[in-house]
Amino acid sequence: MSATLFVNLPVKDLKRSEAFFTALGLPFFAATEDMAAVMVSEQAQIMLLTEPAFAEYSRTEIADPTKTTQVILVLGMQNKAEVDEIAEKAAAAGAAPVGEASDDGFRYRRGFTDLDGHHWTALCLATPA
Repeated sequence: MSATLFVNLPVKDLKRSEAFFTALGLPFFAATEDMAAVMVSEQAQIMLLTEPAFAEYSRTEIADPTKTTQVILVLGMQNKAEVDEIAEKAAAAGAAPVGEASDDGFRYRRGFTDLDGHHWTALCLATPA
């Protein structure tokens, strides 16, 4: 079975979030007044929803990602250069770094929070020898 993953994220300012993800080099599939679809791959999309639109789908209160962590969104990159590139683009677009770059010989990763405080990690895995 093959499925497409849609991750829904509440955002305070949709236009600001669209500009942020555009600065990362991620294309958009579609947008309306209250949501926009960021294409991560053919099988994964990030759905940015204004907080009122997100609340229509949620059974519980929307968490404040600047105070709690429910999920860490990981972007699998091909190599260290791509990890560095997207982390640097994120910083230039206003993201805050999360920790230092980490390289344990098997994984290289850099974390950041987007403009709404959602935690992201760019990661590449070493190819086994």
